[in-house]
Amino acid sequence: MKNILVNFSITVVLASIATIGYAQIVSDQTNAIRLDFEQPANEHGITLPVITWEHPTREYTNAQENKANFAASIESKTPLTEVKLTLGKQRGGMALATKSIELPENTLKYRLEKDMRLMDGENVISLVVTNAEGGTVVDYRNVLIGHDAISKAIDINRKDYALFIGTDKYDHWSDLVNPVYDVETISGILSENFNFETEVLTNPLQDEFLVKIKEYTQKKYKPQDQLMIFIAGHGHFDESFGEGYIVTKSSLEKDEAKTTYIPHSVLRNIINNIPCDHILLVMDVCFSGTFDPVIARSRSTVYEDLDDAELLVRKLSKKTRRYLTSGGKEYVSDGIPGQHSPFAQRFIEILKSRGGEDRIITLHEIYPVMQRLKTLPRTGEFGQNEKDSDFVFVAK
Repeated sequence: MKNILVNFSITVVLASIATIGYAQIVSDQTNAIRLDFEQPANEHGITLPVITWEHPTREYTNAQENKANFAASIESKTPLTEVKLTLGKQRGGMALATKSIELPENTLKYRLEKDMRLMDGENVISLVVTNAEGGTVVDYRNVLIGHDAISKAIDINRKDYALFIGTDKYDHWSDLVNPVYDVETISGILSENFNFETEVLTNPLQDEFLVKIKEYTQKKYKPQDQLMIFIAGHGHFDESFGEGYIVTKSSLEKDEAKTTYIPHSVLRNIINNIPCDHILLVMDVCFSGTFDPVIARSRSTVYEDLDDAELLVRKLSKKTRRYLTSGGKEYVSDGIPGQHSPFAQRFIEILKSRGGEDRIITLHEIYPVMQRLKTLPRTGEFGQNEKDSDFVFVAK
């Protein structure tokens, strides 16, 4: 049996072709449809073009301005014959505007990008792609224009950011083997599969570390933007001060005053004041669980079950200040060279799942999987976190 998996809400139309002798129309609004084209008359088979939206990535979004950018990549195993972008008020209704693209001969790949003027209310943008075999795919994006819709839909221009700081080379501490490899790998996955705008800082000195964090306090964020900060390297805890620390490349091993370290309390305050509503701090360092003052003051902590995942829009309406650490008040493994730390490896495996059918991974879904690790990770909230908040990873 020949099966083709078509993602997103689509309408697929197969034009009647003399050599095949039939036409088939399939329409659905599920996240994934499996189409079976094994029919007696279909000796030669039909290959369908593939549409991958770059912007907006979500099917239903909103915008306050009447102008929006649309971009998509199109591929086909047989030459493309037509690419058409239309604007209407409802699916299947009359097109109010149409843009047909002239394609060079034997085009197998094409990237479409266009700014479009939109109308108040609902706008349905359809991308129609046909190849030489007559296979046609129609994919939609719905954009709601108007101030009243802001709390009910995903912002068309929302962005996800991720800052990675990995240190494996130290001037006064023993070197590690995996932090830089870990952050570069996770950065690549988030950039390629989840549309994150990522940045990686490796082996920074103390001032370079703090200056880079400061840069993210000066960015302008929209209400549904998210920021993840991922830190990997050495960590330290001082019982006398009751404080956990990030160890940077230049930190002294014997520093009684801890002036060459970065205290968790300072890091909490800086990150809490970043003007982004949705922030997740991930730390794969020893004693990282002491980022939570409750853990720093105690010998152990009790983990409370997290609530089930909520709808994406609801998650992005709550101010988020959450953390996920590789351990509590203890040392954690750096792992085998070239094989990632145990914490990073599990995190990578979760991201590679791409969230299953709904393509959404939440922090509340991540933590139960991380609990299988030998060293128990910790999660919780800090700063101005709102009840029922969450952090989401939305796959392309």
